[in-house]
Amino acid sequence: MPSKGSGEFERGYIIPIGGCENWINPEVCEKLRSICLNSEAKALILNVSEQELEHHLETVLSDNGFVECTSINIQSRQHAQNPQNLAKMINVELLIIAGERPLQISTLIGGTAIAKQIRKLNADGVHIAGTYGAAALMSEHMIAGGMEGTTPTQNGVTMAPGLGLTNRFMVDYHFEQQGRLGRLLTALSYNPFTIGIGIDDGTALFINPNDDLEVYGDGAATLIDPSNLQYSSMGSAGSGDPISLFGLQMHILAKGARFSVKEQETFDEHWA
Repeated sequence: MPSKGSGEFERGYIIPIGGCENWINPEVCEKLRSICLNSEAKALILNVSEQELEHHLETVLSDNGFVECTSINIQSRQHAQNPQNLAKMINVELLIIAGERPLQISTLIGGTAIAKQIRKLNADGVHIAGTYGAAALMSEHMIAGGMEGTTPTQNGVTMAPGLGLTNRFMVDYHFEQQGRLGRLLTALSYNPFTIGIGIDDGTALFINPNDDLEVYGDGAATLIDPSNLQYSSMGSAGSGDPISLFGLQMHILAKGARFSVKEQETFDEHWA
């Protein structure tokens, strides 16, 4: 479950981003800056990897209106427990988690002081973005790996605990490149109370405190809604068997499209 925080602030945005470098465009950066209401907004980047990550996020964010942008390298669980690193997370409006593989990120920070701090910060109004593998980390039930292809199978996905910033959505990344529809569908057959989201590279999905979604960037987001699921064969399937799923809804959200979970309505800026 998402953290309740202090209760004094509205929850910050949750922003899964598909890709590390190629999402950086003026439109996404402008949106990141616009949701930070402070005129002197500060950003922090958590580089979570056993090897040093290469990116230019500090420069890009500074060039797009953030008065301060710093980085913390988390290469071990000891780094994730370090009080000095925790102190650097105070008084920021935007926190970006960058990492390559979801399971490695979760192994490095899961259950640590930094993970708890991230949850509390988001509950108290700080916007949390996860890019590349960290996009999957946002959800409570995290897709850590799985088989490529379009058909769901009984053992087609590996699940692990995520940060738990949301239990309403489950996120996968590199969606258009590597045939990941099948593993997202398999994950949803285990968790039919969530909405599955597949994010293309170059795409940022902004999820506001009311669980309304809006797409920015050059790609699209694929939403799979199992709320009207009529039948699943997951419970009777053998190891590796294909899974039958009846009654799923699919939405494709390109740039400018919005989806309201509460209203179950989809909007597009080009659709009159």
